[in-house]
Amino acid sequence: MLEGILESFNHALMITGFVFVVMLLIEYVNIASSGVLRNLLGCSPIRQYLFAALLGAIPGCFGTFAVAALYSHGMITIGAVVSVMVATSGDGAFIMLSLIPLKALGITAFLILLGVASGFTVDKLLGVSPPSNCNIQPGFIFHDEDECITFSASRFISQWKNCTPARGILTVVLSLFLAGIFLGWFHELEWNWIGVSVTLSVLAALLMVITVPDHFLEEHLWNHVAKIHIKKIFLWTFGALLVMHLLLDNLELERLISENHFLVLLMALLISLIPDSGPQLIFVTLYASGALPLSILLANSVSQDGHGMLPILAESRRDFIKIKSINFTIGLLIGLAALALGF
Repeated sequence: MLEGILESFNHALMITGFVFVVMLLIEYVNIASSGVLRNLLGCSPIRQYLFAALLGAIPGCFGTFAVAALYSHGMITIGAVVSVMVATSGDGAFIMLSLIPLKALGITAFLILLGVASGFTVDKLLGVSPPSNCNIQPGFIFHDEDECITFSASRFISQWKNCTPARGILTVVLSLFLAGIFLGWFHELEWNWIGVSVTLSVLAALLMVITVPDHFLEEHLWNHVAKIHIKKIFLWTFGALLVMHLLLDNLELERLISENHFLVLLMALLISLIPDSGPQLIFVTLYASGALPLSILLANSVSQDGHGMLPILAESRRDFIKIKSINFTIGLLIGLAALALGF
């Protein structure tokens, strides 16, 4: 029992560390390229579906929040929102990349294509056309923080002379994670292309934390990524791994799932209605362990949207219910079709 707890804890640390690094890098790229986003989501419907789906494929909540904000300001159609919500796996994408990197890429590619097709179909069925006015409306704010991509030697020295707790903590944590990789603390991480990629990512994140301006580090890396996401991801990952360990040791889980595919599919879809990525991690870990068929993971991935729909819930309960219902239906159809095909 104790060995299982320690193994799950170590595995959760490794996964959370990787997720944390990728989140830091994505946050940096997202803020640095915010001006590009405005040009990518223009008035062309196909461009809207494609780029909304691509934004949804970005691990985490940035893509869904960006598209939800654009929709709230009348810049894109409901079909584009369906595209991003179908394509996103939320924080579960980080876990998939950590546990099943090659399969995760395949699943993501499928979700992008499905998202584009779903968005196009929904707009056609509802008779929706792109907004005639694609200018940013008053009150729609993007953060243009170009300073985060510049390096100033004088600012670098000044920042380290007056090092903030956030910068110090992030630097120490990333340094320890890097040391753990080299010293073999994480037994699940093999020294292949995956291990090299993780190491280079950690080095890039460490360089970023050391050099970026205080404002960017405090507001985006510390207050957003570290304080909001990481604790939840670690607890859910550790909990899911521990539950998996207990179930696999004490129950014939694979037999139970294989004999009740339809019930498990319905459970995955119902859980996907929860506006949080945490519960979805259970299905990712089940699939990674070989206990869950691909069809059920796909259904859950299609239907769930993490926190992405919360901004729309705040704006319009009617639109929230409509979009959630559409995604639930698409997830159910995909799950049933994949089950019928033997996936």
